[in-house]
Amino acid sequence: MSDDRLPENASWIFEPNLQDLLGTLSRDGAIARVVGGAVRDTLSKMPVGDIDIATEFAPDDAAGFLQGAGFKVIETGKSHGTITALRDGRVFQVTTLRVDVRPHGRHAEVAFTRDWEGDAARRDFTINAIYADADGRIHDPFDGRADLAAGQVRFIGDADQRVREDYLRILRYFRFLAAFGSGKPDAGGLAACIRGRAGVADLSAERLRAELLKLLAVDDCLAAVEAFAHTGILMDILGGVVQPGTLAQLAEIERHLVRDPDPLLRLGVLAIRTREDAARLADRLRLSNDEHTRLATALDEAGHLSPVLAEAGWKENLYRLGEDTFRDRVLFNWARSGAGLDAAWRDLYELPERWTAPTLPLRGEDVLARGIEAGPDVGRILDRAEDLWIEAGFPGEDSVILKLLDRAIADAGPA
Repeated sequence: MSDDRLPENASWIFEPNLQDLLGTLSRDGAIARVVGGAVRDTLSKMPVGDIDIATEFAPDDAAGFLQGAGFKVIETGKSHGTITALRDGRVFQVTTLRVDVRPHGRHAEVAFTRDWEGDAARRDFTINAIYADADGRIHDPFDGRADLAAGQVRFIGDADQRVREDYLRILRYFRFLAAFGSGKPDAGGLAACIRGRAGVADLSAERLRAELLKLLAVDDCLAAVEAFAHTGILMDILGGVVQPGTLAQLAEIERHLVRDPDPLLRLGVLAIRTREDAARLADRLRLSNDEHTRLATALDEAGHLSPVLAEAGWKENLYRLGEDTFRDRVLFNWARSGAGLDAAWRDLYELPERWTAPTLPLRGEDVLARGIEAGPDVGRILDRAEDLWIEAGFPGEDSVILKLLDRAIADAGPA
């Protein structure tokens, strides 16, 4: 295998739809190449996701050629040179080579070009500016392969200029540092991020949220998060003190339990200590109502859910919270406990595998059948009966359950 070609196991490059697409756009002296993540991830021996194509043809011409070859074309962002091609369930983003005319973030004014190095020069990092032809030949104008091998994330050209073009690149810098970095971060890139930190305030909450969750989805993200926190930029974004040590605990627990990284829960243990923190984070990052509720509920400010609690208390928590929230709360408390990979915490986490919470075997009609008039007392009696049923250990016998109901009625007093 030549060093100038993709590894032999990069079979995706020979997938028929991709080959047809590249062939369709390689005509009249022009060529098309795969660029960015698919090439980078292949060289890093990582799974390949989206496949992006760079072409010399203007969007209208590229669309016409692809439609003629049986691809469906969607004008995703034609004014910026991007269309989407679909066939047989395969999706490819196709972008015309570009140079910036007036850069200002994601909405830069661009001009189309046939200059491959000019197109590469406008990209963010050297590792994202590696191209591959249809036969797997690599084109690497800024030595991105060498940076991948060295575990370095470097901006292309003037790092300060790259940051000013789009301040989201500061967050992307730390995300790629987590995924591909090793050793000390590139000093020039890190300094450029610090100098450009004020620009982060102009980014939308939605963009910040998306990029932070991508960073936290990287399994071994701790070193990058610590570097991010050390700059002070992460505190600016989250609006409070961050806790990388607690994040490290959760990541270790996830690996111990053979769980995939949970970026939202990781965000929670990194940034939240109180419900007020959860509300602030939801506002700053425009978390959805479900995301906010999940984090606020996972937080157990009183710290009641722990191995110190008797198993009856574990079961009550599982019953009242439901399995997903129960496990969230166990993981949140476990990470904050500093207990490491403690067997007692794992036993608590695995309770849903040993015990399935039953359903309350009482309904409003059961209360009415005892002579209670319809109204708010029915709900209060049911709540009291539920508490008594839980305290009794979730009995299933009808006779026991009816005695608990009678006791609840008695506790409610005269109508």
